[in-house]
Amino acid sequence: MNTANKMTLLRVVLIPVFLILLYLNFSGHKLAALGVFILASLTDLADGYVARTYGQVTDFGKFMDPLADKVLVCAAMAWFVEAGQMAAWMLLVVLAREFAVSGLRMLAAPRGVVIAAAWSGKVKTASTMVCVCLMLLPIPGWLNALCLAVILVTTVWSGAEYFIRNRAVFSGGI
Repeated sequence: MNTANKMTLLRVVLIPVFLILLYLNFSGHKLAALGVFILASLTDLADGYVARTYGQVTDFGKFMDPLADKVLVCAAMAWFVEAGQMAAWMLLVVLAREFAVSGLRMLAAPRGVVIAAAWSGKVKTASTMVCVCLMLLPIPGWLNALCLAVILVTTVWSGAEYFIRNRAVFSGGI
């Protein structure tokens, strides 16, 4: 097991720790949950850098890294829904985009086409993680609404870009 994959696994292990801290429902625990979320988010940056820089790219990492990211972010959003801080339909939009892009990649793979992460997907991930961090703080309602709007807009924008750029997958042109 290489260093990049160990960082990805650390992120997976931090997800239940993050949720447990949120569900303890004390202000100190919420700040601790924020710290865990930030640490987990930083492992996402670090594992990708280490994998590319030191030649540690593996099939396990290609599979588990994006899965860990999605589970971490969706866990936070599910908690926001339960806490009344986010509408359930917004979480559904995020989940639908993730399933749709994953499905697009599955359609392209048998044809030997790899659909790499687009710039818009990276912007979506980074802005979502920043917004989740803000939403874990005691922020005013207008800032929470702005964070939700940023998450929603970047999610729809990046999902649309994946499908527009890769429409040939559906027409058989690839």
